[in-house]
Amino acid sequence: MHPASRRAPKGLWQRLSSFRRYRMARKATAAKAKSNAPEFTKDEELHAFREMLLIRRFEEKAGQMYGMGLIGGFCHLYIGQEAVVTGITMASKKGEDAQITGYRDHGHMLVMGLDPKGVMAELTGRKGGLSKGKGGSMHMFSNEHRFYGGNGIVGAQASLGTGLAFASKYRGDGSVSITYFGDGAANQGQVYESFNMAKLWKLPVVYVIENNKYAMGTSVERSASTTDLSQRGVSFGIQGEQVDGMDVRMVKEAAERAIEHARSGKGPYILEMLTYRYRGHSMSDPAKYRSKDEVTTMRSERDPIEQVRKRILEQKFASEDELKDIEKDIRAIVTEAADFATNDPEPDPSELYTDITV
Repeated sequence: MHPASRRAPKGLWQRLSSFRRYRMARKATAAKAKSNAPEFTKDEELHAFREMLLIRRFEEKAGQMYGMGLIGGFCHLYIGQEAVVTGITMASKKGEDAQITGYRDHGHMLVMGLDPKGVMAELTGRKGGLSKGKGGSMHMFSNEHRFYGGNGIVGAQASLGTGLAFASKYRGDGSVSITYFGDGAANQGQVYESFNMAKLWKLPVVYVIENNKYAMGTSVERSASTTDLSQRGVSFGIQGEQVDGMDVRMVKEAAERAIEHARSGKGPYILEMLTYRYRGHSMSDPAKYRSKDEVTTMRSERDPIEQVRKRILEQKFASEDELKDIEKDIRAIVTEAADFATNDPEPDPSELYTDITV
């Protein structure tokens, strides 16, 4: 018996071993990414920094407001995963390409250009919210921005995103459906039905698997017999690749390649983004299935925002004071959104009967 096993809870060594393997895989991916990482221009670095920082500060404020009881129901934060949606959106055509995701959706809307006040007001259930206060954190939508939710059923967005791609091909408008789902949803049957249809009809869809390792609370190593999720489309003939989802440059480069593949008529493409969430699955999740050291290690070694900040300073794209000014601007936007979401009236009771099809 390992001498330390008397001091550790049952199963801890297995979890530690799993995390060591996880870190080794992430380090290998990160090392490869570092050697192959494309260079961002000054504008690209500053844009990525600002967008990711907006998501981070918005989500931190949402977490505070949830703790104060101003946000009810479920609230799934995107803290740690900001590079994924930022890099992919930088590679897409805003206003043309469709995006759809699950219930960890606040960051997607912010990067797509939706008003932070409307996003936060939806979280607090106010009439100025994007879904008129009736959808909450998990169900937000904007036809104008071609954002189709915020979907609460695990894996449902894979089918819906495939449908968006079918609509694009039917209309011939040249748009691509960017369909996000997580490592937990990757085991859903409807995902593979969607893969089959997408490849059969060569639909313009990019499936983005945001692998944050833990799904709802079970490590991917304990829930999946094959953990390279980028290869889940092999039996359908769908290309896929793993990407360092903590480096916005690698995300953008891979997304450009995948979106062009789909837009040019070659059919679906899978991107597995190796990322990490710092908080629990939702605000009600204490995340006791992983150690504090694990989260601290990821924050200190792989944080997507700090990587960009470091590059900006090293290349003298901006000074510390200039970055502080950006931070100040972002905090002002988030504070304004929180104030609006706190003081905006609740929806009129008549709204219960609108937007309903019988």
